[in-house]
Amino acid sequence: MDKILAGHPKMSDIEAELPTDADGTVEEQIEQHLAAGDGAALTALLEPLPRSEALREVLNLSPDERDTLLSIVSTEFAAELIEEAPTELAGDLVARLDASRAATIVGELDSNLQADVIGELDAPEAEAILSRMDDADVADVRRLVDYDDDTAGGLMVAEAFTFGMKDTVGAVLRKLASDDDDFERYRGQHPYIVDAAGAPVGVVSLRGLLTSKRSAKLTEIMVTPLSVPATMPLDRLQDIFEEYPFLGLPVVEADGRLVGVVSRAAVDAAALERAGSESLKLQGVVGDELRSMPLWLRSRRRLAWLSANIVLNIIAASVISAYEETLAAVIAIAVFLPMVSDMSGCSGNQAVAVSMRELSLGLIRPVDAFRVWIKEASVGLINGAVLGLLIGVVAWVWKGNPYLGLVIGVALALNTLIAVSIGGVVPLLLKRMGQDPAVASGPLLTTITDMAGFFLVLSLASAMMPLLV
Repeated sequence: MDKILAGHPKMSDIEAELPTDADGTVEEQIEQHLAAGDGAALTALLEPLPRSEALREVLNLSPDERDTLLSIVSTEFAAELIEEAPTELAGDLVARLDASRAATIVGELDSNLQADVIGELDAPEAEAILSRMDDADVADVRRLVDYDDDTAGGLMVAEAFTFGMKDTVGAVLRKLASDDDDFERYRGQHPYIVDAAGAPVGVVSLRGLLTSKRSAKLTEIMVTPLSVPATMPLDRLQDIFEEYPFLGLPVVEADGRLVGVVSRAAVDAAALERAGSESLKLQGVVGDELRSMPLWLRSRRRLAWLSANIVLNIIAASVISAYEETLAAVIAIAVFLPMVSDMSGCSGNQAVAVSMRELSLGLIRPVDAFRVWIKEASVGLINGAVLGLLIGVVAWVWKGNPYLGLVIGVALALNTLIAVSIGGVVPLLLKRMGQDPAVASGPLLTTITDMAGFFLVLSLASAMMPLLV
């Protein structure tokens, strides 16, 4: 193991590489260069850092200082920082800049990123930037923003490495050897051959190019490409990239015309981002929240979710209020109320997680609600019985009353069945109603399991009162 780790730098080594010379720490040097308006020095200071580290340093600045830094560093480096930032933050950073400077920076991005950033802006801001960009880039952006984010069209780059049916191997090799700046946008792509209508009819491998005569036509060495429609969803794209070892796929419109290329890296990144977003939504965090965002915006987003939870918790608390006499008579019950609601909530959250995953993979739909309920109810019966028995024995031994153990055990068993049923089905019902299941499932599950748990414990205790006191 030591030999394996020997070639990897330690965190202390990485930190040591950060520029902290006699001129001061990175933060101090940034402040000095900002005060002097020295964009070249700022670029030289931050560019050697990993992009995530450089972005962290930028986000530690005040909003006005960020604006100044992005305005005076090199355009290429500013574009790299925007590319590193989450989409919503990238849009905010660009929106605060002068339209001409913003247009220059956005122009350095790949077309899919250009569309993502422009899509985050208000219409007047977007138009002000687009009016200052290259006409070809503007056309690509306007086309790409019309696609849904999690589709081939929304994930593709509009730039495709294309050649005509009359082109030769030599034409491709000359293009590969050129110093054309636009060629960088074709990185990772194989040459695609398109017909007069712009439809992809073939693709050429690099091996085929290197082993063929320069005078050979591309049509002689091409193979038929696997193309995907622009409307293909992310789930299906993942399936294709898992099945085939392609680095990218040509994207076509309904008429068969080539409109871009979607890469494996873009699909993997989108899948990872979606998983992270859904995880945050389950905790009530909506959007790409970062602590560098305005305080009022972060507070408002969180309060929207927390305020709704207050109402739901008041409803749950009203159940306890209705059984005050039972609680007063058998105070031991109060010890077990949070256990019953919490354990049931955990079971329900497991069901929610499975339903959310299957929804994202396209394995279930709202019409499958009954089938999902049957499967979850089966798990709930088994787990509820086991958990109910365990906590019932604990209550009996702890408080010395077998009937108290019976009340708590039966309540937890029934509430577990209710929780997994709700957790499995509610995301499907919310999806059917057009609501975001990732945001709403958690609060609904918590409220219903709390209410049901409190009601089951207290109602059973009331019915068995003579045996408990």
